[in-house]
This record gives sequence, structure tokens and C-alpha cells, in this order.
Amino acid sequence: MAPRIPHPGRRRAVRAGAVAAVLCALLTWWLVTTEGTPSPSGRMSIATGTPSGVYAKYGELLKPYLAHDLPGLDVRVRHSQGSLDNLRQVASGEADFAIATADAVAKYRDGNRPGAGHLRACARLYDDYIHLVVRKDARIGSVRDLKGLKVGVGPDGSGVQLIARRLLAAGELDFARDITPVKAGINNLPGLLRNGGVDAFFWSGGLPTLSLQQLSEKFPVRFVQLGDMIAPLQKLGEPARHYRAAVMPMDAYPFAHATEPVKTIAVANLLITTDRVDAALTEGVTRTVIRSRDDIGKEVHAAQLVDLRTAVFTDPLPLHTGARRYYVSGKP
Repeated sequence: MAPRIPHPGRRRAVRAGAVAAVLCALLTWWLVTTEGTPSPSGRMSIATGTPSGVYAKYGELLKPYLAHDLPGLDVRVRHSQGSLDNLRQVASGEADFAIATADAVAKYRDGNRPGAGHLRACARLYDDYIHLVVRKDARIGSVRDLKGLKVGVGPDGSGVQLIARRLLAAGELDFARDITPVKAGINNLPGLLRNGGVDAFFWSGGLPTLSLQQLSEKFPVRFVQLGDMIAPLQKLGEPARHYRAAVMPMDAYPFAHATEPVKTIAVANLLITTDRVDAALTEGVTRTVIRSRDDIGKEVHAAQLVDLRTAVFTDPLPLHTGARRYYVSGKP
């Protein structure tokens, strides 16, 4: 009997079935290696900042999004003194994630502080703008005019105090001798300005900062330009490389009644962790940060500047492997 010759249509059907089987296998592999990965569980903490600052508000608003996207996690938000304190908490394991300014990260790392070598970044978030706040009628037009005055510089361990010290040095003022430093935070500084406890104060935060918004609504204040400090800061060399010239728009604080934008200085904020934190957890947290930008930005306007295109620029820290995995995946 002559061998049966398969019908062309049957051959095509067999070939199509084989292709379908391969595609099905690939799809199954993809689901197992991505969506099928066990969701992180346990307790997770993120260090933010003082209760009335932008860090703290951002952290509180991020918390429910993390809880929704990573339901196995018990998410805790920790208050702190600011960037340097946050770095200490993350490096020591007291917190799993934190927000810190790039200049504070560089200082911590370059100073070989405990755990500095383990620090990693998840994302570049938004920029902090440096504010120098004074009474509207104060005869202060520059950092150099602070000599002999009581100046709020932020608490020890804060990013505010770090930049305040550098700005004073750029203005050729000695922190200990030429001013009376008041080491208070944003919770207390507006009240101190109103009652004469300070003549001026520094603040580093996103635009706008709620405490300053509320202060400007109730008390005549203005923001001193810092544009003349750019060149002197640059002379400090490496410590100043994370600062850039910026402009505070008039509508950032409409009740301050500025007649023109205020030249100032900005520094990037980073979401940080350590290489000891699980990659799946870091990937999930990074994804939530990017996904929640628009919703959180409705209440914390600075969060609108979180951008997938710039989030990977986390100098001076390398990306955590989990965060890199998220960016490479190309998934929104």
C-alpha cells in the first residue's frame, strides 16, 4: 500500500498547533516569572521627616498605595529629623526605605558613615527648593545680611542644616560666631518668626510647603533670593555639585505677594534603601511610587515631578537591583 501523503491543510494545522504550544509555554513562563512571583510580605517601614514637612505628607499619602499594591505588607511611616537622620535609619536597619536629598546622601557616603556602602537608590523623586524666610519688612536681601541675627537652621541631622551651613559658608559667615543658630524644625520655625524668636530661617522642601503656605496667609513674610550664592557655592567644590540654580515661581506662595520669581537653589530628593532589602520588595515599591505620582500630586504638588524618564538618575547612589529590574521591564 502506498504511504498516505498528508493533506496540506492538515500540515498547516499541525504546524499552527506546535506554534501555539510554544507560545502557550512562553506565556506560562512569563506569568510564573513575573506576576507569579510571590508578593512581598511582612513589615516595611519608610522614614520621612518632620510631621508638617513635605516628606511626611508624601509618605503618608504613599502608604495606602503601597498597601493596595503589596497587600501582604504592613507598611509603617516613621517621622524623623530629615535627610541625614533618614540615612542613618536606613543604614542601621531601623527603616527599610527613606527619602533623602542627594547632597545629604553624598555627605553620608563620602564620610564613610556606618552602612554607607550598602546604600542604594530606588528613584529620583522631586526637587527640594531652598527657602530663606524673613518678615516682609526685614532688611535682609542676601545670606550675607544674616550676620548678627538669630537664624533658624534646622535640627541636627536635617538636610536643612546641611545646606544652611554651606550657604552661610558661601556667604563668608561663620555658623557658630556670626549668627545665633536656632536648631528648630519646620514645626516650630514659623511660630518663632512670628514672635521674634528668630529673625530668619532656612527651609529645604518641595513647592509649596504647607507650613509656609499657612504662615504666608496669616503673617507678612517674603522669601530672600539665593541666586547670588550660586557662584560662591561652586567654590566649595565637590560638596556643592548636587545643587542647581532654580526659580521659585510667584504662584508657589501667592499670599507672600512676590512681585517677581525668587532665584534660589534646588537639590534632588532620592528614595533610598540598602542592598540588604529584597529585590522583589524594592521592585514593587518603585513601581508604586511611579504609578501613584498623579494621584499623590493632587495633594503634594511636588510629587507631580516624579518622572519615569528621570527617576533612574540617582547620583550619587547606584540603583538597587530590584529598582533596575522595574525600569528595564518597561512596565508602567
